[in-house]
Amino acid sequence: MSSLSKDDIELRNKITQRLIDLRESTGLNQSDFAKLHDIDRQQVNRWESFESERGVTIYTIKRFCRLLKITLQEFFNDPLFK
Repeated sequence: MSSLSKDDIELRNKITQRLIDLRESTGLNQSDFAKLHDIDRQQVNRWESFESERGVTIYTIKRFCRLLKITLQEFFNDPLFK
């Protein structure tokens, strides 16, 4: 697998930061967020990891959006992505 380009890393980091920001906006830490949504805390930790070479998939982002009852458009309609 080839390494990520600088642009790819920047996008991955923006997506990761958006996941963190949205989760934090719920007032929940990773453990409480995971318990509320019946998912493993380690999964939330992986979603929010800046170290992951691959980052999250669009399917994971869509799942996360469903948990927060927002659309993909709302997820990406953030100054981070401008």
